[in-house]
Amino acid sequence: MTVSLNKPEISVVIPIYNEQAGLAALFARLYPALDKLGASYEIVFVNDGSRDNSVSILAEQFRQRPDVTRVVLFNGNYGQHMAILAGFEASRGDIMVTLDADLQNPPEEIGNLVAKVREGYDYVGSIRRKRQDSAWRTYASKAMNHLRERITNIKITDQGNMLRAYGRNIVDLMNQCAEVNTFVPALAYRFSRNPTEIVVEHEERSAGESKYSLYSLIRLNFDLVTGFSLVPLQFYSMMGMLMSLLSALLVVVLVARRLFLGAEAEGVFTLFAITFFFMGIILFGIGLLGEYVGRIFQQVRARPRYVVQTILQQRDDNGQPLPPPGVEKRTVGRHHE
Repeated sequence: MTVSLNKPEISVVIPIYNEQAGLAALFARLYPALDKLGASYEIVFVNDGSRDNSVSILAEQFRQRPDVTRVVLFNGNYGQHMAILAGFEASRGDIMVTLDADLQNPPEEIGNLVAKVREGYDYVGSIRRKRQDSAWRTYASKAMNHLRERITNIKITDQGNMLRAYGRNIVDLMNQCAEVNTFVPALAYRFSRNPTEIVVEHEERSAGESKYSLYSLIRLNFDLVTGFSLVPLQFYSMMGMLMSLLSALLVVVLVARRLFLGAEAEGVFTLFAITFFFMGIILFGIGLLGEYVGRIFQQVRARPRYVVQTILQQRDDNGQPLPPPGVEKRTVGRHHE
């Protein structure tokens, strides 16, 4: 089937990882919600190495709606944010919207984000009105958001909510980046000239369970902090200088006590406690430094961030895949069709 080269106004990018149980419900709500907007659109599903039947379901959906559907298939699991970046590279719209597949973000809210972009904002974040997560997850998320904002100066109220809209200019800048690890909303915020946020509804998962464990959330925030700020290293440097000063003062005090009070066996346990405290500080600093060194190591290897196995998409009148705007032909090494 052939189509014209006219690009859509809206591109919706949805990462998929083991979502077979909820895809039918997603399709049933997503396409009608976009049809109601009265604008041209496309939907880019990015399969992030699913081990269930998600690929077959996505392929069938592409056969049913090839006019507005694209499916990007990874050859493995590279993570949610890499899937979003791959979706950005495969998309052609002027307004880009990211959406989770679990229906915790109602597709009906997409129109509200698009309306804000049309007002002139180039980045539109969203804040869940009433989160349907567990209490510990809500509190942990708020605490990490506050800490992240203090360290990176990136003001994202609801970090865990991926229902967001981006202007084409922001997406083009992100597509030029080659960072091995990155957090898409934070990267977009850094490039944005006129960001804003709106309140959206939040629902319980339609099926399945969250793909983010406690460890994954901690790992994500570590990557976010070390990827967008040098404050942890600077803080540790200042703490090291302070500890050195306190250690020097402690030596002076101990020498004075030795000269004026004589040997004190009782002080051995105090010295042990102080020594173990300093050892803990040193080990923490080594781990922090290792985070930054590890990021440098991953970057200098220059390996592809992800590998696209194939892209299910329509062809133009010459039988060639429709390229993103401004690109004549894709020959990026990380892709092959």
